[in-house]
Amino acid sequence: MIVTADSIVAHQSNRRRTPNGWITSYIGKNRNTLKEGEAPPADDVVYPMAFLVEKDAGALVKPHFHSADQYQVVVQGGGRLGIHDIGTIAVHYTDAWSAYGPIIAADEGVSWFTLRNTWDPGARYMPAQRQALREARARFQHREATCGPMPPLSNTELKALTSVTGAAVIEETKDGLGTWRYTVPAGSSVTGPDPMTGGGQFWLIASGSASVPGGSLLPLNSCVFVAPDDAAALITAGPNGADLVCMQFPKRARD
Repeated sequence: MIVTADSIVAHQSNRRRTPNGWITSYIGKNRNTLKEGEAPPADDVVYPMAFLVEKDAGALVKPHFHSADQYQVVVQGGGRLGIHDIGTIAVHYTDAWSAYGPIIAADEGVSWFTLRNTWDPGARYMPAQRQALREARARFQHREATCGPMPPLSNTELKALTSVTGAAVIEETKDGLGTWRYTVPAGSSVTGPDPMTGGGQFWLIASGSASVPGGSLLPLNSCVFVAPDDAAALITAGPNGADLVCMQFPKRARD
């Protein structure tokens, strides 16, 4: 089943101040929203998680890793992530049990989406968790993939579009990992990659607006999750066009 999250609704109802900055939940629960005593979802099933992280100027996130595959998508501000310069729109993917960082916010701060297709209990910081990471290396590969920054199209550029364009910005791998960017004129539609080739997809509206069949018009920074057993997503641009990023997770063996 396709899941959508309206950025305006999420920001108005789900934005919370935490010790790690402002967090806005979009899809699924995370360690900040799981109620006390509530059992987390199983980690061997598809469970979409999407939330927006907002960091102040100069904020530092120490190197760490997660037990779930993860995309991070910078949508405002900039800085550094490890050895990479980040800005709007930069896409950063890491396999589960792959350490990355530090993340350092620039003078204007930085905001990014964290996107996962399975439950994750939270960051494991280095160097305290180095031994756990070493032990996991026998079972998990280390992989990192990046692209951008790719400045989103302005309203003027969106209105000037005359045809749909689409291209891979992270080339698809044998296990289905891949990222694509689409620009779509007002009222036109695009069909995404077949979700069965991967482990689920997140779509982000980088500029403009868009909708899925039967859904309401989604504004800037809204997102859509497409499960591996869904049909390929059909995304229709709103009245000013749309700049879209589709991020697909790799396939994983699940019990």
